[in-house]
Amino acid sequence: MPTVNLDKKRFLKYLDRDYDDEFLKERIAMLGTDLDSITETEIIVEAFPNRPDLLSEAGMARALRGFIGIETGLPAYDIKKGNWKVSVDHKVKKIREHAVCAVAKNVNIDSAYLKSLMQIQEKLHVTHSRNRKMASIGMYDLDTIKFPIKYTTVQHDFKFTPLEATKEMTVKQILKEHPKGKDYAHLLVGDEYPMWIDAQGQVLSMPPIINSAETAITEKTKNLFIDVTGLDGKVVDQAMSIIVALLHDHGATIEQVNINGAITPNMAPWEMKFDYKYINKFLGLDLTDKEIKKHLERMRIGVRGDMAVVPAYRTDILHPRDLMEEVAISYGYENFEAEIPNVSTVGEEQPATVFQRKLAEACVGLGLLECLSFHLSNEGVLIEKMDREPRPLLKVTNPVNKDYDTIRDLLMPGLLKVLSENKHHELPQKLFEQGTVVDEKMNEVTSLAIVSSHATAGYDEARSMVEAIFRSLGKPVAFTQDTKPYFMPGRTAQIAYQGEHIGYCGEIHPKVLNNFGLENPAIGIEFNVDRLLK
Repeated sequence: MPTVNLDKKRFLKYLDRDYDDEFLKERIAMLGTDLDSITETEIIVEAFPNRPDLLSEAGMARALRGFIGIETGLPAYDIKKGNWKVSVDHKVKKIREHAVCAVAKNVNIDSAYLKSLMQIQEKLHVTHSRNRKMASIGMYDLDTIKFPIKYTTVQHDFKFTPLEATKEMTVKQILKEHPKGKDYAHLLVGDEYPMWIDAQGQVLSMPPIINSAETAITEKTKNLFIDVTGLDGKVVDQAMSIIVALLHDHGATIEQVNINGAITPNMAPWEMKFDYKYINKFLGLDLTDKEIKKHLERMRIGVRGDMAVVPAYRTDILHPRDLMEEVAISYGYENFEAEIPNVSTVGEEQPATVFQRKLAEACVGLGLLECLSFHLSNEGVLIEKMDREPRPLLKVTNPVNKDYDTIRDLLMPGLLKVLSENKHHELPQKLFEQGTVVDEKMNEVTSLAIVSSHATAGYDEARSMVEAIFRSLGKPVAFTQDTKPYFMPGRTAQIAYQGEHIGYCGEIHPKVLNNFGLENPAIGIEFNVDRLLK
């Protein structure tokens, strides 16, 4: 969970009360966050990843004001009309297509608040935006910018002066030499790079990598221009809502921006239908409708009849059960009475679980690091990058995110993707994963996959790993020559157990390595674990 250092003085100012440390410790913990410590100057908390709106003094104070009854119900945000125009070039659609903007005027910035802004920006990047992959946030000194602004693309030889640099650098140099460039270069693939440029040709930033030095925020800054760009429109909108809410709570005047005719930011709340009886049933309570309404309002959620009105910055409300949890937090977990269940059961580990743990221990013994990747992927990763022939896959109807619209049928593509996202780290990189995949008959099966990437990775390493794993399990294994499109011809073997084919191992084909942006040789192993239990 992300740890946040909140400025105590500013937090109490937002709270508009001067509570003692003991009260704050008790109430903040009851709100659903882990309180680390309170000092004379700081409140250090661990916020759950599903509540990025609590990663700032303003966000935490807003939630606590409702929880302790100072100000309840749906927060109101007065967004002014603005005369700010931004154009988004069609060329960015294939790179980071989603963009929203806002202007914040009369922002009171001192050194402490500047530090706070940088902290919330980075925490949102790490958590909500998945290390800048899904979204990245840019904040600039509005008074250094000439409108209209354009969000477009440039070539690798384009130059500007990035933050923390004293001279101009080309895009190529930034990605290879600048600290932020080296950290996030893997997020930009291709020969065109996104860039925010104003009417004078001045660069604002190259998302999601780095801002320019010319538009940097300082303690003298009074007005801000904010952009959020990314791959996922919902994540982008939510990140902007969180930033706008905290700036509004700080006293800034928020103005709209016209982006190709669309008006942003959108701070309109959204509605979710819920059932009062449903909440009582699952919580084991007998609250009246009025009491449930009161509890939701304490959590800063509005109520209109059987509709909950959710603020735009609340990213965690996905289902009526989330509203039930809000009622439980407001009611107080300490107020629930424990009951002994009417049914007594005796549990034990399933044999498959015991076996899978032994298998994981064998992999760890070989120096492999365990990964847990998403069950959902996409055809681009599972089929195209693996150079496989198209085949029927289990798809998600109406997916929220096109990157996660297909249930995986192999684990190996996910591990190669992990390698591609960590190629800036030192080698060797050796990973394994046990998990569920869907086979060609659309049945769920458990598989084990291994990848190893380093300068001398080869077939012998793959085969010896398989032999070592089976030896540790006390099971026989056999190999026969075979081919797979994602393995090197002649450097691939079929894995067999008791005469039955259960998987493959071999050297990853250079074409597949290139598809994943990998520059070093790699080996891959994948086999069906369930068949070892028969």
